[in-house]
Amino acid sequence: MKKSAFWLVSVMLIMSLFLAACSKETGTDKPEEKKEDDKKAAEIKPGGKVTFGYTQPFKGVLSYAYYEGQDDVNALQFMHEGLIATNDELQPEPNLAEWEFNEDNTVVTFKLKQGVKWHDGHELTAEDMEYAWYLIADPTYEGARFSNVAMIKGAQEYKDGKADKIEGIKLIDDYTIEVTVVEAQVNLLDNIWSIPEPKHYYGDISSKELPDSDQVRKNPIGVGPFKVKNIVAGEMIEFERYDDYWQGPAHLDGVVYKIIDGSLAQGLLQNGEIDVMLAPSDQWPQIKELANINPVTIDALSYSYIGIDQGRYDTKAKKVVMDNPKFSNKKLRHAMAHAIDRQAFVDAFRNGLGKPLNVPFPSVSWAKIDDSQINQYEYDPEKAKALLDEAGYKDVDGDGFREDPEGNPFTINFDAMAGTETSEARAQFVIQSWQEVGLNAKLNGGSLKDFNLFYDTIEADDPSVETFHAAWGLAADPDPAGIWLSTDKWNMWRWYNEKSDELIKKGVQFPEDPNKDVTEYRKEVYAEWQKLVNDELPVIFFEQREDAWAINKRVGGVKVTPFNVDEFHLWHIVE
Repeated sequence: MKKSAFWLVSVMLIMSLFLAACSKETGTDKPEEKKEDDKKAAEIKPGGKVTFGYTQPFKGVLSYAYYEGQDDVNALQFMHEGLIATNDELQPEPNLAEWEFNEDNTVVTFKLKQGVKWHDGHELTAEDMEYAWYLIADPTYEGARFSNVAMIKGAQEYKDGKADKIEGIKLIDDYTIEVTVVEAQVNLLDNIWSIPEPKHYYGDISSKELPDSDQVRKNPIGVGPFKVKNIVAGEMIEFERYDDYWQGPAHLDGVVYKIIDGSLAQGLLQNGEIDVMLAPSDQWPQIKELANINPVTIDALSYSYIGIDQGRYDTKAKKVVMDNPKFSNKKLRHAMAHAIDRQAFVDAFRNGLGKPLNVPFPSVSWAKIDDSQINQYEYDPEKAKALLDEAGYKDVDGDGFREDPEGNPFTINFDAMAGTETSEARAQFVIQSWQEVGLNAKLNGGSLKDFNLFYDTIEADDPSVETFHAAWGLAADPDPAGIWLSTDKWNMWRWYNEKSDELIKKGVQFPEDPNKDVTEYRKEVYAEWQKLVNDELPVIFFEQREDAWAINKRVGGVKVTPFNVDEFHLWHIVE
């Protein structure tokens, strides 16, 4: 997921807002407009701080190779960068490196920029990129990003302990590194891991120990525009400008990443304690009217879903094992989807910021299948009841709740996150929807879970977890690997389907017919995959999201994208 790009092209618009003045239309500037823009840029005075808000505690794993959630990405984005960036058309573009492929697209050579410095003053070299690949391919690595390295020739053998080096990695010189992949992939630049790690700084710390080391938790470094000054675990990170940043010093003196109570977002934005944040959707009608706020909405490459747990992740075999038959009946899963009025949920709790979807690609993706070709799972409680009857789930004791086909009590544990003032109501909406068709659903453990406990419980395959409401942020390329393969740790619903794995892998291969358009070929493959997932329904796809950003009018230079915000070195205080 991240990965990827989660990735698309012609149907997306990235909003670039320079909030010191009115939004500028995209296109070619007229000469007089260009002069005015240059004049404004010259008038920007450095200095000041901006506070970036978020509503869930961060874990503090401040390494891209090891982080697990948006909570830590929000910090990492200010302090570190990769070799490859994504442009406004959501295509890969050079950042810290340029590249070239050989004729058959099995070898890519990266040429790093010279003079890029880590926050401790050491220069970035190709060895740091090599080191990152070795960390992720290490047999002791417990993170979720091996799929972004697995395509490198010899990486799997190294991970399995069958080789003492990765065959496909070759250092040419201090700034050049050559990578040979197992087979050509159309989206290699989207998927290959491209974020270096500081080899000189981590020293001899093992891959397994790094996520808990002081170098990652207390004194992390990167090559980005801001460096860490102070960390209050789970609450706040203070960044200061890094004057040797490769694109020149940032305009701001610093940035503060602050965790807040989501229910207080409106007030904190109004009084200026928070300058920039992804606004809680349940407060958006009020937040967007605040006099000191520039409201920005954009279609997001993200969606929420209800996961239906069907097994566990075997950490030794590195694959999903489907050994929980409780939800194996497809009619049961279909009924659970038909029982929920997803549009009513979006209207009530997200103030219309989104719409239902039925596959794991938002409508902005070029790979999204036409709705006419898939089941829409419209809200239809009577159909849900009929499907349950057909599947043998009937109320045999007259208590209003259905038993399973063997006549045993049937309950559904539901997990959801705390964090906003409507979190409890959201969870109860889903629970009551199922109860209304006779499914005895209840909140697992009797209460909501905070962000970290929620995901920790799911990832640990806690046997009490059966269904859960979560979300994914995607990347520009639609490749589902990283989330949907049977070998993916982030396959949270623990679903394995041989045909699904086959199609996912096929979708990143070049077509056998060299004359066939690659994008059209991939559309066909992903259409078949979406039909499969839509029918099997291992998760209930809930809603594709529209992000709503609140940006204080005193802050300029903020670029809003379908992923997050960007161009942090250009943020500035508006006089």
